[in-house]
Amino acid sequence: MNQTTMMVKIARHLLGAYDCWFTPYYTDGYIRVLEDRHLLEWTVAGNRHKSRAEAYLRSEGLQIDVRGQRNEYDLVLTCSDLVVPKNILRSKIILVQEGMTDPENTTYRLVRRLRLPRYLASTATFGLSHAYDVLCVASEGYRDHFINKGVDATRIRVTGIPNFDNCIEYAAESCTYENFVLVATSDSRETFKYENRKAFLLRAAEIAAGRQLIVKLHPNENCDRATSEIERYVPGTIALTGVPIEPLIARCDALITKYSSCVYVGIALGKEVYSDFALDSLRRMCPIQNAGASAANIARECVDLLNPIVSLADYHSPSMYTRDERKVA
Repeated sequence: MNQTTMMVKIARHLLGAYDCWFTPYYTDGYIRVLEDRHLLEWTVAGNRHKSRAEAYLRSEGLQIDVRGQRNEYDLVLTCSDLVVPKNILRSKIILVQEGMTDPENTTYRLVRRLRLPRYLASTATFGLSHAYDVLCVASEGYRDHFINKGVDATRIRVTGIPNFDNCIEYAAESCTYENFVLVATSDSRETFKYENRKAFLLRAAEIAAGRQLIVKLHPNENCDRATSEIERYVPGTIALTGVPIEPLIARCDALITKYSSCVYVGIALGKEVYSDFALDSLRRMCPIQNAGASAANIARECVDLLNPIVSLADYHSPSMYTRDERKVA
C-alpha cells in the first residue's frame, strides 16, 4: 500500500494532462509461474497485497490495467526494479524510491559477485537493474548511497519521496496512547531472513525501563506467532496491527526498529530512535521534508522525460492541462 499510495499521489499531478493507468506489481518469466501458483504471497506480488491495491485504486476511481496489457505506455513509474517485466522495457521508466533499502549483507555481496537474480537480496539491490531513465530518491544522502553502489549519477534526481516528506502532519492526527515506547517489528522472518525476536523484545523492554511498551506489528508479519511471542517474553505489552504507525510515532517517547523505513518518521520528528542501522547514516539519508512537495517534484520529472522542451512554467500553465493522449502507467 505504501507503493500504491505513492504512485497515486504522483499521478494526481498528471491526471489532468495525461492518460494515467495503474496496475498492482507483477512479475514475468519463470517467476510468474511462482506468482500464478500463489507461491509469492510473502512478497509485494502476492495476491493479498495485490487485492488491497486494486480495491484502493477502485475506491479512488482510477483506471486499472492489470499487468499493463491493455495499452502501450509512453512512461512507466514503479517503486521496484527487483523484477523488471519485459513489457515495460519498451517505455521510458522512472524508478521511485519507496523507503529504506535492506542492509548490504552476505547475500547481497554474493548476488553482486555471482550476478545472481537481484530479488534474492531483496531491496538491497534496489536501483541496480539500471533499466530506468530516472531514479527519484529521498535525499542527498541516498543519492550518495546509490552512486556508491554503482548507479549512474546523471540518472538520479533528489526529489524527496511521498509519504515521508511531510512528517510533521502526523503530529496533528489523533492517537489513543501517550508516554510510551513504540516498537516497529519487521517481516524479516517472512522474507527468509534471520531475526532473534526474543532478544529484540527483551532489548526493547530494557530501553522502555518501566514505561508502557507498544509493539506495532509489520503488516506482512505472521501476527499469531508475533503476538504469542510478545505475551511470552514481554507480558503487559500492547500489540497492535492494522492501524497506521505514523500517529503512534508522533506520540511516542522513543521508537525502536530493526530495518524499517518508519525510523525516518521518528528522525524527522526529532524522536529518540534505535535501529540496527547506524544512526549517523540514517540521519544523513533521512528523506527531505518539503511539506509534501515530492509528488509534484516527481511529476515534473515525468513531464521533462516525456516532453523535455516544455518548461516548468509551461507545465503549470492552464494550457498544459489539455488532454495529452500519451499514456502513463
